[in-house]
Amino acid sequence: MAPVTILVDADACPVKEEVYRVATRYKAQVRVVSNSPFRVPVSERVKRVVVSDGFDAADDWIAENASSSSVVVTGDILLAERCLTAGARVLKHNGEEFDKASIGSAVATRAIMADLRAGMDGMGGGPPPFSKADRSRFLQALDRVLVGMASRY
Repeated sequence: MAPVTILVDADACPVKEEVYRVATRYKAQVRVVSNSPFRVPVSERVKRVVVSDGFDAADDWIAENASSSSVVVTGDILLAERCLTAGARVLKHNGEEFDKASIGSAVATRAIMADLRAGMDGMGGGPPPFSKADRSRFLQALDRVLVGMASRY
């Protein structure tokens, strides 16, 4: 039985502290992947992975290390698709879970929105602000996913 590893796409992740707390409770490993170093808790279970600043270097590392014993935390739809293909569970920062049934429409919507933004000459509002409710939903979702993964073993 491989231990559960939470792979965090860390550069724009607002829920790192929540990941550390939940991972401690479930004795999960955490890999915090980014292009630049920043502080992570001092723990045998939490490791910082700093990759090159090459385009998609962090995404590539996460996708290459994702497996059926991984939970990936990312808001990147294309990375989510790659990780699902590798068998990982994937959570957005707001607690929504990407799965094989939803990823196709998410990729298509992303492409449509990119086309719309390109036609607006840079105008657009971006995502809504991250809220306490989003944080709470993420905590509940990560807990649910880890409980589900633990019951497989």
